Amino acid sequence: MNPMVEFCISNLANGAQETYEALEKDPNIDVLEYGCLSYCTKCENAFYALVNGDIVEADSPAELTKKIYDYIEQNPMW
Repeated sequence: MNPMVEFCISNLANGAQETYEALEKDPNIDVLEYGCLSYCTKCENAFYALVNGDIVEADSPAELTKKIYDYIEQNPMW
């Protein structure tokens, strides 16, 4: 079972697409996009994704990618 990273389509449009594309190339991560994840205030103010159900946020797409990988490393699924 791979870690799951979920993105809001609005956050992708705001710039998180760079992170989405980087993670999508990783065969060890399942990446999904949704119309809305219901975190609108986060979506307005930061780049974010849900990683295994937990919010990971950052000020830039590059930082978000790094934080997602750090989160996955620090929170193994098994």
